[in-house]
Amino acid sequence: MMKQAIAGVAPPEQEETTIMVVWPSVAFRSIGRLLGQLYSIRFPDIYIFRLGHLLALLFIPLALLLYFSRILPFVGRRYTLTNRRVLVQSGLTGAPLEGATSISLDSFDEIRIVQQPGDAWYDAGTLEFFRGDIKVGQLIGVSRPDSFRATCLKAHSGFVGVQAALG
Repeated sequence: MMKQAIAGVAPPEQEETTIMVVWPSVAFRSIGRLLGQLYSIRFPDIYIFRLGHLLALLFIPLALLLYFSRILPFVGRRYTLTNRRVLVQSGLTGAPLEGATSISLDSFDEIRIVQQPGDAWYDAGTLEFFRGDIKVGQLIGVSRPDSFRATCLKAHSGFVGVQAALG
């Protein structure tokens, strides 16, 4: 076992370590975003009695199916931030998806959050990674995108700082 100055912290040259894992929201799929738009209907705005709330009750079976489909081995996915990159992995197995996005921490300098219609209901958004004006990747339907964005930027800052110090 390797001795570490800080428990659980490994230099990126030695080992890739997971920093944070985020499961996409139901808003990852277009039907989920459509449901989010329907649930947001505020008519008639009488206390809690709204058409959107009624529709949310009616679509519970479909919403549950969408919710649990996020973790299925072949269709589910999750977003993992490591000390080297951001990558998309399959649901429960955690295997990297073929053809999926893997973004090195030194390949971007800005992350923008884009909310599509229906994302607000789930507190979700799309993270778009940019280097200058060029989009280098995106993660769709990220749950609580503000906190994941902040963590990605902190990891990016640390990684780029260490790379610059090493020469």
